[in-house]
Amino acid sequence: MKILVDWQKCTGIGICEALSPDTFEVGDDGKLQLINGEVIPEGLEAEIDSAIAGCPTAALSKQAS
Repeated sequence: MKILVDWQKCTGIGICEALSPDTFEVGDDGKLQLINGEVIPEGLEAEIDSAIAGCPTAALSKQAS
């Protein structure tokens, strides 16, 4: 599985970072960064699912790789 980000929708609020800090980071410039790239690391699926569900702009989703 991989993480998809709709960069047009992402506002850099940081809820994803709070819910999955090992995967998401909002930089000082307010832009989201994927720490491990697009591939979902083993063992972080539930955390990432929470971040996807918690995104207020629906900018995050996942796709089978």
